[in-house]
Formats: sequence, structure tokens, C-alpha cells
Amino acid sequence: MRLLILGTGWMAQEHARRFSAIEGVDIVGAVDVDPARVGEFADSFDIPNRFTGLEEALAWGEFDAVANVTPDRIHHPTTMALIAAGKPVLCEKPLAENFGKATEMADAAEAAGIVNMVNLTYRNVAALQKARQMVQAGEIGTVRHVEASYLQSWLVSKFWGDWRTDPKWLWRLSRGHGSNGVLGDVGIHILDFASYGAAVDIDHVFCRLRAFDKAPGNRIGDYGLDANDSFAMTLDFSNGAFGVVHASRWATGHLNELRLRIYGEKGGIEVVHNLDGSTLKACVGENVENAIWEELDPGTVETNYQRFTDAVRTGVQAEPSFRHAAELQKVLDLAVVSDEKRAELRANAETR
Repeated sequence: MRLLILGTGWMAQEHARRFSAIEGVDIVGAVDVDPARVGEFADSFDIPNRFTGLEEALAWGEFDAVANVTPDRIHHPTTMALIAAGKPVLCEKPLAENFGKATEMADAAEAAGIVNMVNLTYRNVAALQKARQMVQAGEIGTVRHVEASYLQSWLVSKFWGDWRTDPKWLWRLSRGHGSNGVLGDVGIHILDFASYGAAVDIDHVFCRLRAFDKAPGNRIGDYGLDANDSFAMTLDFSNGAFGVVHASRWATGHLNELRLRIYGEKGGIEVVHNLDGSTLKACVGENVENAIWEELDPGTVETNYQRFTDAVRTGVQAEPSFRHAAELQKVLDLAVVSDEKRAELRANAETR
């Protein structure tokens, strides 16, 4: 498979490393509007062709599929152009800036019959995949309650750098620079982690968003610090289960941690994923009576990069698809409206 990488930022480097490790995948081209940046990126990964625009790459056309690792606002126009050219796309999250654009992308890809995937990276966590299998096999009975969190601490820790001086972090705090805060940054990840792991669809959402004062006048230079730092959601799922999902950048002691607890009529499952790795625990069978949790071996799973490669080679659509990402984007859009109206909203509501 001949792959074109669109965008050359730090996540594009991860794509290049991952795809380079897959047998039979050749990264044949890279695209970035900055000639120096695309040259440096291409040299680093021995990529023979480099372009400063997508139109130029499409005119060349000697590639089979594309990894779209451009900034969020660029996903929609570039992916639509790639679909029109008949090229399968693995797009970074979020698929688009809003549900309307995400739906256009899903509709176009499906109408064209083109393989399409979104890189929801935590699908690569074996513990999450095993948890879903256990739920679907009925090992904990009907799911009744779901609890999920995505906790980061970069507003109180300099582990990742100093957000007060680094534009890489400052823009994430500023609505004027295109950020929708922690909801826009990691919301899609934890919603997918929760609903996919528990094997249930989201039916209703109620959300509260909060931005806290972080500097004099809540501003640093050109950056107004007004994007949400924390969110808390309650969810109703399609099977009647209840859920609580929250995320924060103020979670002291948690550099980057996702946690999922799934409780059913017959047992419970817990998944934890952080920089140290992942754990899967279950309380099932006789252990339910004494609240004993046992750690399980989840095995290994294929990555999104491998699944996308296999899908392109076989022509068989794989998950997570554009349609799935669009449905999650709908929930994120509704979460903002829910906070504004202080109201619970149906996830099947019209948000175009």
C-alpha cells in the first residue's frame, strides 16, 4: 500500500513510525504548506516525494491511501477533496469542527464506497477491546451504570512543559485560537472509550462546562484563557443504562489517565490506561459476593494503523468509521448546547 501523509506535525510523526513498521506499506509522499517543514519531515522518514499543497499531490496521484494529520479545521476540506479523488482516508480526530461537516464527510465517503476511518487512538488499548468482548458475551449481564474519566494535570504540572509560555498549550486554552477546551480536545476520546467499552450507544446528554481563572485578567498575551478546563456529563444509554463521564486538566497526580468502570447485573469491569500502560480488572462470578476484583490478561490487539491498512487492501470497511465519529461529534455539539441551556438533550436531535 502506497501511503501519503497529509500534515507533518508531531502526530504525523507517529503515523509515519507506525505505518513504516507495517509490512508492505510504503510512505511515498508527504504534504505541508511549509516547504522547509515538509522537507525535514520527508528526510526524517525517507519519504521520496514532498508537496506544499494537496492539489499538487492529487495531480501526481501515485498513492493508494492517505493519513490526514492536518489541523482540525482543515480535516473537512482536505478529506472531501480526497474522497472526490477516490482515495481511502484515515483522519485524525476530531473528524470535523461540528456535526454538520462530519456528517457531510461520512455521507460522501459512504456514497463513494471508500474506506474511511478516524484515528481514535484508544481503540489500540487491548484492555478496552477485551472489556467490550466481555460485555458482549454477557459476562456481567445487562449494563446498568457506566463511569468514565479522562484526567490530565498539565495546568498544575510542568511535566509536558509550561503552558504559561508554550503556544502549543496556550492555544488549547483560548476559544479565540480555535479551542473548544478539554471537551474538544479529549471529549471524543472518553466518549468513545465509555460507549465502545460498554457496548452501548448514547441516547441523552446533560453537560456542564467550566473554565477557571488562570492568570491576571484571564489572559496571557494574545491568548484569552476562556476555553473550558473541565466538563462533567450525565448520559442515558440506548439500553437504559446510566452514565457519568468527566474530564479535567486540573487533575493533580494524573498526567494522562483514562478510567472506565462498567457495572452490570452480574458483575463489573474496570479499565485503566495511563503512561505506565493498561490494566483490566473484573469482579464476576463468585467474587461478586465478596467484592473481589481480579486482574485479567487482555492479550494484544491490532492497531488502527493495521486495521486501516487491512481495510484498504481488502476493500472491507473497518471501525472506527467516519459515521461513528460523526455521531460522537453530535454528542459533543449537544454538550455545548446543553451547558448553555442547562438542559438534557436527545442525542438524535437535529444539530445541523
